[in-house]
Amino acid sequence: MIEDIARKVIFDIKPYIPGKPIEEVERELGIKDVIKMASNENPFGPSPRAVEAMRASLQKISMYPDGNCFYLKDMIANLLCIEPDNIIVGNGSDEILKLIAEAFLEPGDEIVIAQPSFSEYEFVGKIMGARCVFVPLKDFTHDLEAMGRAVTEKTKIVFVCNPNNPTGTAVTKVEVDEFLKNLDPRVLVVFDEAYYEYVEDEEYPQTLEYVAEEQNVIVLRTFSKIYGLAGQRVGYGIAKLNIISALNRVREPFNVNLLAQVAARAALEDQEHVEKSRQGNREGKDYLYQWFEEKGISYVPTQANFIFLKVGADSQEVFKEMMKLGVIIRTGDIFGHPDFIRITVGTMEENRRFTESLEKVLKELGSKI
Repeated sequence: MIEDIARKVIFDIKPYIPGKPIEEVERELGIKDVIKMASNENPFGPSPRAVEAMRASLQKISMYPDGNCFYLKDMIANLLCIEPDNIIVGNGSDEILKLIAEAFLEPGDEIVIAQPSFSEYEFVGKIMGARCVFVPLKDFTHDLEAMGRAVTEKTKIVFVCNPNNPTGTAVTKVEVDEFLKNLDPRVLVVFDEAYYEYVEDEEYPQTLEYVAEEQNVIVLRTFSKIYGLAGQRVGYGIAKLNIISALNRVREPFNVNLLAQVAARAALEDQEHVEKSRQGNREGKDYLYQWFEEKGISYVPTQANFIFLKVGADSQEVFKEMMKLGVIIRTGDIFGHPDFIRITVGTMEENRRFTESLEKVLKELGSKI
């Protein structure tokens, strides 16, 4: 039997369940014109420059990509005013999370994670045989003080998702400064900033300062969200040289494909598209906030491109009924909140369709609205 030869720790791992693809819903329900507001993708799509750059590079795909991502790292470094050697590029930031675990975790080590937060932290910890220590959120936000208290002599890594997925909340610079001041400097802190470009809170920490101070931190960012390249899988990490060196020892030689690198470079050049996406997200949030308040629906104010809201009904039932109307959302039960849903801020047309559909569904389910 396979259980006799496979690593025992893998049977304690829950496979990641992504948001349902549009094609799958259309196929299962026999409907068309489905919209997806479940996976926090950019509803405005990628920069046209990125699409054109990929098209122009199609003839090169018979060749291996640059394993060092030299030109992409150079562009990121110029944008962020850092050195290219402080950057590692991955097949999405998910891959970098796995590299961090492979480079730093051994069986018996501990990692500290907020709950609920991004499930990949638990996945990468368990795959290396580490013990996951969960610390509940406080007011839907990382409780850094409690997370600091959860650190023991066995703790190797603390994961801070900022803004947090699924709640969209962010911890402040003051809170992070205090947390790092009291933390054992041997502990690695991973700041996962997938939604960094959407943040508008002036108190948000600029974590690259901690890298410049040679602190034991790594900052993760991605091209999957505001840059609209989720399908190409490009993310990157920023850290001091010895951390980057350790990660490169476990990195696959050609981990970021050629078209992904080309698209990411073109996307970086189009900051106009980034601003357009940011403004569209801002307008969408304002519309949705106003509608929630008019209908008496509780929601968590967000610093990202998604909103966590209380629907007062079984989220699985809401999910099924919304899907019949061609709107894919994310259920809250997987985050420990069965009467919540998480929705991506869409285009204004998508946002209006979502509110019309949700109102209809909640009335049918007998929820007060």
